[in-house]
Amino acid sequence: MYVPPAFKPDRSACLAFAAARGFGLVCAHDGRKPVASPLPFAIDYASDGTPLLSFHVARGNPLLALADSRTPWLMAVTGPGAYVSADWYASPDQVPTWLYQSVHLTGPAALMSEAELDGHLDEVSAVFETTLAPKRPWTAAKMTAGRRSAMKKAIVGVMMRVDAVEGSFKLNQNKSDADHVAVATALARQGDPAAQAIAAQMIALRPQLDYIDATAFAPAE
Repeated sequence: MYVPPAFKPDRSACLAFAAARGFGLVCAHDGRKPVASPLPFAIDYASDGTPLLSFHVARGNPLLALADSRTPWLMAVTGPGAYVSADWYASPDQVPTWLYQSVHLTGPAALMSEAELDGHLDEVSAVFETTLAPKRPWTAAKMTAGRRSAMKKAIVGVMMRVDAVEGSFKLNQNKSDADHVAVATALARQGDPAAQAIAAQMIALRPQLDYIDATAFAPAE
């Protein structure tokens, strides 16, 4: 990942972003071509602090042949993105651009045991169920044992050790306060939820500035 210094978040911010998203595109190379699948995941940490991604794939997924504890895998986690018109800047002679947040996590992957898969399935559903509060969380206890066992036979759990963490949060950090306010305000006024999400992130970066209707688009505490 190419990351200009102005857009480089620290490691902890990258991992927090990835954990909050919990969904990405995992990719590997089989020696002839790239192989990729979009997957939900959970992040845990080894005793030495190494991040560990857990996810599962269909038993027929060609990625499984590359879960050999050696072949490097890449999990690309991307948030909302938004187009920025050059007309929105306060300064002249600007060009259109695209603002976004993205994190790449790289490392080898290995297959889980059956016991590890059980724990992973409970964990990953719990992570996402908590975001639906006040709904009472769904748990595997609502399934019959036979049905759960049958469905488990169709999937394989994978654990990926994260050796490298890279991120790019391009949110107009390299622009003046006037341009930052102008673009954040324009994005906040768009009907696109992704544009509004980027505006909220921009406002959070420079909360001291005077945004028009800023409180309507500020991220929730």
